[in-house]
Amino acid sequence: MKLFIYIVMALAAGLLIYNATKVDYNAPLEGDSTVAVICVLAAACAILLLWILQTSLAIKKKSKRY
Repeated sequence: MKLFIYIVMALAAGLLIYNATKVDYNAPLEGDSTVAVICVLAAACAILLLWILQTSLAIKKKSKRY
């Protein structure tokens, strides 16, 4: 599970970086730039959710010891 989370986080980070290069910062909400902004936000949300999942699994593992 840990490896899967890291792989998905790496893919999301790659998509975030790729789409960040596609954003037209002069007009970020026009044309194809809108799709890139949405994809950047979605990738950032995916990374955040996976980080929360990883943290919760670590807490669960530590709480089972006691």
